[in-house]
Parts: sequence; structure tokens; C-alpha cells
Amino acid sequence: MSEAAPEGDRFGSAPAPRENRHLIGHEEAQAMVRTAWDAGRLPHALLLGGAEGIGKATLAYAIARFVLSGGATPGHSIVVDPDHPAARQIAALSHPDLLVLRRTPNDAGKLPAMIPAETVRRVRSFFGSTAALGGWRVCVVDTLDEMNAQGANALLKTLEEPPARSLFLLVSNAPGRLLPTIRSRCRSVPLRPLGTDQVVEALEGFAGSMPDLDRSRFGEAAAASGGSVREALALLAGDGLAVRNATTVLLDALPQVDARALHALGEKLQGDRGGAFESFVGTVEEWLSDHATGRRQSAGVRLARLPEVWDKVRRAAVDADVYNLDRKTLVLRIFASLNEAVRP
Repeated sequence: MSEAAPEGDRFGSAPAPRENRHLIGHEEAQAMVRTAWDAGRLPHALLLGGAEGIGKATLAYAIARFVLSGGATPGHSIVVDPDHPAARQIAALSHPDLLVLRRTPNDAGKLPAMIPAETVRRVRSFFGSTAALGGWRVCVVDTLDEMNAQGANALLKTLEEPPARSLFLLVSNAPGRLLPTIRSRCRSVPLRPLGTDQVVEALEGFAGSMPDLDRSRFGEAAAASGGSVREALALLAGDGLAVRNATTVLLDALPQVDARALHALGEKLQGDRGGAFESFVGTVEEWLSDHATGRRQSAGVRLARLPEVWDKVRRAAVDADVYNLDRKTLVLRIFASLNEAVRP
């Protein structure tokens, strides 16, 4: 059997957000959607913003199921029965009134770094035609951060003049960086990181489809995840937790990094194609964020060029994924940038 093509919104063998029926947390957002729906005042565009891996896309598809099922849920919930036809069609991406914009494999089987502009242009024809089932039309964008300026402008044209009974569900890990013209045409729905117990609950929901997960370490991974289920999965994948611990030791030693320990970490990550490298990147980003916000103050560390280093870390992570670059070289490069930045 050939290996399944990669998907930009899926982590390993975990269910993709459209397949995930375990909607954990974000009760305020769910209640807002239900109240607006019942009042006939559902906004035409919701911008679901927050940290990566906290369930924004899962919530987006839950809202899509609710709307495309015609609000077929009892009481004040938006959770639709998984056997409802709309739920099954959305999971299979076969619902005629659903358009999903996301990164998909190119002809070479590789995931592009951005959502192609030609994919975004499908929005015009999708909303320009009559709904196939006579109800709402829903477009999920996962994520807006993976859309270049050309694609964003193509999306904006429809956002400015949305047809009746149309809904955009826009997911963003960094909504503050989006075009102001897009943000101004959406109702912002900021989502907070999940609690540790909620992350554990989400991991338990994945246990059936991911039998290799070490359930005895769910609590440890959840506590270190920063409220992100994706980060917890990365930590549980292979050497994720060990990599996090080793990276933290090296970061806290800056600028006096143990060269042997650094090379050992690079060797551990060199052949990684799972979640260990993501754990490394996530740990570095968390360390940078903690220093930027004052939550952490390591002795002697003065991050003189924080934005520049942060950008280098993000570019390294994207390049490693897109171009399949050598992980050890990237680890050494990132620490070289950090070492230079923290020196007085």
C-alpha cells in the first residue's frame, strides 16, 4: 500500500480537524455561534485566532457541520450527530456547499509553503453560484497565515460583498499579522490555550487512532504543551519530550552552550521526520516568547535582536518541512543566531 499524501492540517495519524468529533473547550465561542444563529444574526465571517494546535480548525469544522446541517442540534449546543449526512460529507470533503482552502500536495506529492492563489480564486465561483442544497454555503480557510498577499486580496473581494447565507470560517495562528482590511470584515473570535486537563482529554480522544501514544506520559506532555494539543502530540511522538528537555537545558545555558550537547541534539534530530523537530522549534519559540514578555529572565541573557531571531527560527522550521533540509544543520544555525543575539 502506498503512503498517504501529506495534509497540511493533519498531524501524523491523528484525525484531521474535519474528522475530529472531540470538540474540547472554547465554550464561549460555541455559545456565541448558537446565540447568533438562534437570533438570525450569524456574522458572514468569523476569524478564529489563537495559538497553533488549540483546536481552532476543529471548532471551524464543528461550526460548519452545525450550519450546513441547518442547526440540527438540540438545546444550546452546536455539536452535530456524527451520523448526520452533513457531518459525514464534511469529514469526506464531499459536501457540495463546503469549500476548504488549505495546503494540499502538489504534483510531486509535496506540501507547498503557502496556499496557491489559484486555489483561493475558487471562492468567487463558489459563492457566485446557488447553494446546491438550497441552504448556506461555508468556506473554511486553514490557515490565513499560509496565504500570500495575492491570495489574501482574492479572498478579500468576496469578503467585501458576501452573498446571503454565506459563512467564512477563517483560522489564523497570528491574526494580528493579517491584512487590516481582512480583519475589519470579520468578527474576531479570540481563542485561549486549553487547560492541562483539557489537553489530556483531547489526547485520550486520539488514543484509539494513535495506539503508539504513551498514555502514561499524557499528563507530562499536556503540562509542557502550553495548552496546544498539537504540541502535546509532537512531544509524545518519538523523542519529543527528551528533545524538549535537552533543548531547554541548552537554551538556559546561553551564551555558554555545551558544544558536545548541542551536536548530540543535532544528531538526534538529523533523521527526524516526525514530531521531534517540531518539539525543538516549539521549545525555542516558547523560550523566546517568555523572554519577550518577561515571563522568563535568564541570568546574563539580553535578547538584543529578538524579532530577527524569531523570524529565523520560523523560516528554519518552514524550510525544514518544505525542502526536507538537514535538521542538524538547522539546529546549529538556530543556536548560532541565538548565541549572537543574547550577547551584550
